[in-house]
Amino acid sequence: MLTEPDLDLVAALQIAPRASVATLAEALDVSASTVGRRLVRLEEQRILRVIGQVEWTARARGNPRHVWVTTEPGASGSAAKALARFPEVQLAAETAGRSDVYLAVHVPDRAEARELLAERIPGVPGVAGTHSELVLRALTRADSWRLHRLSEDQQKILSREQVVPAAPGGLDEVGPDERRLIGLLAGNGRITAAEAGRSLGLSQSTAYRLIQSTLRRGIVRPRVEVEPAQLGYELEAVIALTITPGAIQAVAGELARHPSARYVSIVAGTASVIHQGVFRNEDEMADFLTRDLAPLPGITALQVSVVLRMLRRYWLYREDGRFAPTGGD
Repeated sequence: MLTEPDLDLVAALQIAPRASVATLAEALDVSASTVGRRLVRLEEQRILRVIGQVEWTARARGNPRHVWVTTEPGASGSAAKALARFPEVQLAAETAGRSDVYLAVHVPDRAEARELLAERIPGVPGVAGTHSELVLRALTRADSWRLHRLSEDQQKILSREQVVPAAPGGLDEVGPDERRLIGLLAGNGRITAAEAGRSLGLSQSTAYRLIQSTLRRGIVRPRVEVEPAQLGYELEAVIALTITPGAIQAVAGELARHPSARYVSIVAGTASVIHQGVFRNEDEMADFLTRDLAPLPGITALQVSVVLRMLRRYWLYREDGRFAPTGGD
């Protein structure tokens, strides 16, 4: 796990991922050089990266899908590794419980979904069966999850450099330079206008305007990426809940506000809502399942997949709680 000052820095970046080193230093009451060194160290140790979360409509036609994979005995590791290499796979993890492998996939075009789900995934050696759910609506995503460590005064300082996006737009609404910029921001959510201008062959002022437009329109949302275990949340689970139709929206809304929620979505399939949550330990997860879910109306069943090993998250390979140095092999 990270040190207390490291955790404070992560908490600050969660609020304002593109905040300048000077603003981060002011909020954390340390020198700018200390913040700079700490940020570089965490990046060099492959613990922290600030990326750009691209709006679904700007990445593909159609919404993502949750996929649960059952494997032959002893094949979960090799199957998970093979599945993680699929370009459509945003998240891949070995799990215990409902399935042996859990995937989040986003297919570029709806027409390609059948081939991926019915042929390519089942065709991986060791895969014995699959089940998928279509995401209809996401109520919260990983960029909204927070470490609640900073005071109101610290948050107020950081809010000066927050970009509050409006309703997101799709690729049809952006020009060719913005399309190229989306790719840069996806890989480096803190890229400067000068760096983007050099990469795109644009003036710094033009690059700055494009960055601000892209962020304000919600096409890209910068977020800090750190594996939850590094932050003290050593247990992660994907929980599929079956809920009576009249209670789906209310329950999903309550789950989205729960402090464990990294991703909550309403889905079409055998389940109604998927809650991807992180917990400090087994007792905390037990409290969630037995105490926090108990008063919510309309829940008739739930199935839990506990993450054993994360191989890929938001298209970035992971290795022992860090970013993999190469392509995940």
